[in-house]
This record gives sequence, structure tokens and C-alpha cells, in this order.
Amino acid sequence: MSDVQVRPLAKTDYDQWLQLYYGYADHYKFTLTEDSIQTTWGWLMDAAHPVQGLVAVHDDRLVGLAHVRPMPSPLRGKVIGFLDDLFVDHGQRGNGVVEALMTRLKAMAQDNEWEVIRWITRDNNYRARRVYDKYAGKTDWNLYEMSC
Repeated sequence: MSDVQVRPLAKTDYDQWLQLYYGYADHYKFTLTEDSIQTTWGWLMDAAHPVQGLVAVHDDRLVGLAHVRPMPSPLRGKVIGFLDDLFVDHGQRGNGVVEALMTRLKAMAQDNEWEVIRWITRDNNYRARRVYDKYAGKTDWNLYEMSC
């Protein structure tokens, strides 16, 4: 699908974005709340907030999303990119949507002088990992989360 366009998320995208975001949360078996949805949407619509949203569009319909932000890397002494969320509509997978999003993310990294963009995914997310392996090298780091 060579006619996929990637652009910044716009206020008028809310309903379609939300449908994709629910799909993303469902994939990870995460329950979204109205408060978390509105907080995230507010961040994405706030030009001063570090989290930025990109959407992939095909035939005037949102078919994918990416949420990305700058992240300080103390060992590098530089800011890098962090891809928090990436999701493609199930019916559009394999149609070049991820490729379009990754191309735009790479350009965004170059524009922001990020040497790398980092992201995480579940170990058993095999389909996504096969795609990610085309764009990035898997590190040997394990992720921990401390509840507070």
C-alpha cells in the first residue's frame, strides 16, 4: 500500500485515534479508563508536552498510530527518541503501514538529532518482533517495573 501517508495527529482525529488506541490497549490486555484516555489525548494535543502523536492514513481513514517522545540518555549525554506506542489496524497489517510509520519516525529522529529511537515490546509479540527486526537490533536488556 504505497499510498499510506503519515502525519501528526490532529484534533479532528479523536474518534478514529481512540478506536486504534483501544485496539492497542486490548492487544496488551490493558484496560483504559476515561481519565487515562483524556490525559493521554491532552498530552498529544499539547504542543508543549513531550509526547507526540503520528498517524498513518489510508483513504482518509486512520490505520495506524505511533506515540513518541524525547528521552534523555545520561550515558550518551544526549537526548534520544522513545517510541511508547505503535499500533496498526488488524485489517491493514502487512500493507506497508509499519514501514510508513518507521520511515517517518526515522526522519523525525534525524530532525531532532536523536541517534536512536528505543522501544519495548512483549517477548511473545512474535509478529511485531519479526517486523521490528527489519528496522532495529534487539538489545539484551530486560525491563523491570517497580510499583510505587
